Amino acid sequence: MRAAVVRSFGGPEVVDVVERGVPEPAARQVRIKVAAAALNPVDAGVRSGVFGGAGKEIGLGWDVAGTVDAVGVAAAWSVGDKVVALAYGVDKPLGTHAEYVVVDTGAVAAAPATADAVHAATLPLNALTAAQALDLLDLAPGASLLVTGAAGAVGGYAVQLAARQGLTVTGLARADDEEFVRSLGASGFVSGEAAAGAYDGVLDTAVLGEPALVWARDGGAYAGVIPQAEPASVRGVRTTAIEVSADGARLAELVRLADDGVLSLRVAEVFSLADAAKAHSRLGEGGARGRLVLVP
Repeated sequence: MRAAVVRSFGGPEVVDVVERGVPEPAARQVRIKVAAAALNPVDAGVRSGVFGGAGKEIGLGWDVAGTVDAVGVAAAWSVGDKVVALAYGVDKPLGTHAEYVVVDTGAVAAAPATADAVHAATLPLNALTAAQALDLLDLAPGASLLVTGAAGAVGGYAVQLAARQGLTVTGLARADDEEFVRSLGASGFVSGEAAAGAYDGVLDTAVLGEPALVWARDGGAYAGVIPQAEPASVRGVRTTAIEVSADGARLAELVRLADDGVLSLRVAEVFSLADAAKAHSRLGEGGARGRLVLVP
């Protein structure tokens, strides 16, 4: 099979599409024939060496939508099942940017019934990140939440999920994104500087870091999306950062919300697996509203 890997760190040019053996599932694992796999900023981080792993060949890709084509013992899925999954790991030998991928059964959920594979592939990593970050904030219904990067993939899911939880959501994004962010369920919108100390919680999907703390009230909460990179607490603000975990049951809940129209699955552009390096170049340009998706 073909798979996108890096063997040295750098820009998009270090992404190679190589031939590798088709992986075999062990007990409580399934093999998925990949129909689509999203490209995320974490892949650019892996490619550029942010997470280490020098000297290894590292597979790229975390999200997958496709069809189960082989199962291990006690796999709980059947050949032919249409699924989505999260293949967690920054230094795995093979990722989802491949023709086949093996994942643990606990990372798998049935695919959305209302979306094609390209759109379904945008759900696992970003929606799980948003949902688990909101868990960390642990805000009660009626509390106020500022979501930075509210028009982005994680931020957009966060706005929709937070509004559904009964939070009063304000989105921070570019001025020309206001109509879109409000359509996701944000009751407030800011572009530039938000009011200091105005929010019970801040979900910082734009990775602003310490400057975003000023917008949380004294004793409020802040959650970032870069693991172990949260800013130090000030004014009693509780600070934390999400390290997303594969959770098939939670992913199934998010799939249901997508099928119910609560979550919007957004695709910016589609690339062939052979053009993985081009997709990385496009990711680096920024400005995409929705995910870039690779198809084998």
